[in-house]
Amino acid sequence: MKKSLHWSLIIAVITFVLAAIFSIVSTALLSGVAWGAGMLIVFVIVLTGVVSDTIGVAATAADEKPFHAMASEKVQGAKQAMLITRNADRFSNFTNDVIGDIAGIISGTASAYVVLHLALQMGYGEGSTVQFVISVLFTSVVAALTVGGKSVGKTLAIQYSTEIISYVGRLFYFLEVKLRITIFKGNKRKKKKNIKK
Repeated sequence: MKKSLHWSLIIAVITFVLAAIFSIVSTALLSGVAWGAGMLIVFVIVLTGVVSDTIGVAATAADEKPFHAMASEKVQGAKQAMLITRNADRFSNFTNDVIGDIAGIISGTASAYVVLHLALQMGYGEGSTVQFVISVLFTSVVAALTVGGKSVGKTLAIQYSTEIISYVGRLFYFLEVKLRITIFKGNKRKKKKNIKK
């Protein structure tokens, strides 16, 4: 229970920080851009959420055993992939709940900004019928892409979980070796021997 509360607190703090960063970045990117570019940014945010959700599901669906074999053959990223599957609960919690949910919230906010910008460019003020119609259509498209994309992502994640986590493992390997950023630390068990003299 204590470990669970500690992890929940860490996740809450990380979510707060990442949400603030994503919000600032998305607002900075959207300010001053044309509505077409704004739509593209919204779709990129949606895609980020879908990919993140897919990786999280793949982590829970993947088996650890194939990565043991890859690690014994010294395949790059195999050790990292093994650690992902070993910590699948926390990893999927981060990718699905933190990244996925933040992407969903930010895409909704960004959609509202794009709709307002488009309506103003067309010569219709805030609260007009045209803006309402555009808002409903654009929000529906974003929702459909999000839900449909996550549905397809879950299917792919279950069928190709090993391949997906293998690619993520390689990415983590690159971060660890090239950039010195360690995502997961190896769970090394030390055996203590009591020697009686």
